[in-house]
Amino acid sequence: MNNPSKGKRSGGQVLVDALRVNGVDRAFCVPGESYLDVLDALHDVKDEIQLIVCRQEGGASYMAEAYGKLTGKPGICMVTRGPGATNASVGVHTAFQDSTPMILFIGQVARDQIEREAFQEVDYRRMFGQMAKWVVQIDDAARIPELVNQAFQRAISGRPGPVVVALPEDMLTDLVDVPDARPAQRVEAAPAPSQMTELQTLLAKAKKPLVIAGGGAWNSDAVADLQQFVQKQNLPLAASFRCQDLFDNTDPHYAGDMGLAAGPVLVDAVKQSDLLIVIGARLGEMTTGGYALVDIPVPKQTLIHVHPSAEEIGRVYQPTLGINAGPASFLSQAADLPPVQPDAFTDWVSSLNRGYRGNFETPRSPGDVQMSEVISWLNKSLPIDSILTCGAGNYTGWVHRGYQHRTFRTLLGPTNGSMGYGVPAAVAAKLTYPERTVVAFAGDGCFLMNGQELATAAHYDARLIVIVVNNGMYGTIRMHQERSYPGRVSGTELHNPDFAALARAFGLHGETVTRTEDFAAAFVRCEASGKPALIEVQVDPEALTPRMTLSQIREKALASK
Repeated sequence: MNNPSKGKRSGGQVLVDALRVNGVDRAFCVPGESYLDVLDALHDVKDEIQLIVCRQEGGASYMAEAYGKLTGKPGICMVTRGPGATNASVGVHTAFQDSTPMILFIGQVARDQIEREAFQEVDYRRMFGQMAKWVVQIDDAARIPELVNQAFQRAISGRPGPVVVALPEDMLTDLVDVPDARPAQRVEAAPAPSQMTELQTLLAKAKKPLVIAGGGAWNSDAVADLQQFVQKQNLPLAASFRCQDLFDNTDPHYAGDMGLAAGPVLVDAVKQSDLLIVIGARLGEMTTGGYALVDIPVPKQTLIHVHPSAEEIGRVYQPTLGINAGPASFLSQAADLPPVQPDAFTDWVSSLNRGYRGNFETPRSPGDVQMSEVISWLNKSLPIDSILTCGAGNYTGWVHRGYQHRTFRTLLGPTNGSMGYGVPAAVAAKLTYPERTVVAFAGDGCFLMNGQELATAAHYDARLIVIVVNNGMYGTIRMHQERSYPGRVSGTELHNPDFAALARAFGLHGETVTRTEDFAAAFVRCEASGKPALIEVQVDPEALTPRMTLSQIREKALASK
């Protein structure tokens, strides 16, 4: 490695040392000539920091985001300038809406070329301005320890999120004599004693309370305290969109998830509730049914909103009690509160749990593959610590309705509804926890947005199992199209490859399933193959949603016109 002057290090070396100080053990990248000195510095620490080389920057940024979700540590992504940065932006947007700690390092043009529209030049402060918690360009190599420390600090503190750091390529080769900073320290606000007392007062007045848990900044201790708080107070709990793994779905207090698969009983319960205790969730569009379940700006329900970001409290909904606190600090106190009136809520809790369990029941779908039965088999067969990943599409309706998450961090799904997430997220999950079963779900449209990362899985022997649900269309868009413009199909049909053959071309084990009864054996063969694997599940195009066929959606729309 280039180090001609004792006591001096190149900017690239200083940066890599800052990563080591902050405990980084893995980074995801697509290499570029704009940050060669960083790649060179990583060469000498390959036993400490594993560099995962991906096939497209979108896949790399999704992997970093998934790593951040799983571990609570910032996922590290490195890409080159211009096209590399624009490709990687999808992961930054996902990390922002999902409140995931992540740092994107981007190689930048040399400092003396800035503002000339040099080759692949972009002003990243303007590009990522509203998409990240902070965007900085480091123009002085001596400031790398300071500014990288700030990047870590911002990514993990308060509401976690992505930070973007631009690195001019000539700065990275500068030699500087500068000490390293200390590791960043997570900062989390805690509730005041008076707020916990007020919470008890409001809970004592409630007749139909409902807890909604979601958002970022969770850890295993917070999840355990949440379980204790809910059970001790005998409260029903719903998870916000794609946060089902924050609570044991088999617990009798569980009411379901406030996402696209929310059952009618739960939707009605939010309207009926006289006390909403929202912990960590933002109460965004998905969780509130398009902002229709809770009045803006003053909810008719008494609202206790606990959130790690003070800026989020009162942003859309004015709470009766706003508590600026992270889930861990709030729940460590809430779990120790004495029971207020647990016997008063027994019937309410039971009715919501019955509604959740009733949501498993779906009519038989057209065709030879019943996705509800496939998910039911997985729910019964997979180890409880298995990690499921998914992107976006109607296929996720079956997964979210039928699979029960029982332990923390067993679900990776983008709350921003980003397609193409499932495969790269699964690669990151399997590399992070190689001993756990990892299953990626993707639709045919979703899969081909980042299917190239099967090559990354093969390269690093990440033995995930991908399930491609193939119905030959962009299913979600077709559903909305039939509802609004019935019978006028435009832009939603797909012509697909043989996905199992494609997987085999990447060096994976490939299976094709056309009947429900063949799925279990195919899955077992994938597990026994000793390599990453893919199952293409061919479903009837009519099987568009768990409850309604394509024709039924069209006929209902026509009848209403």
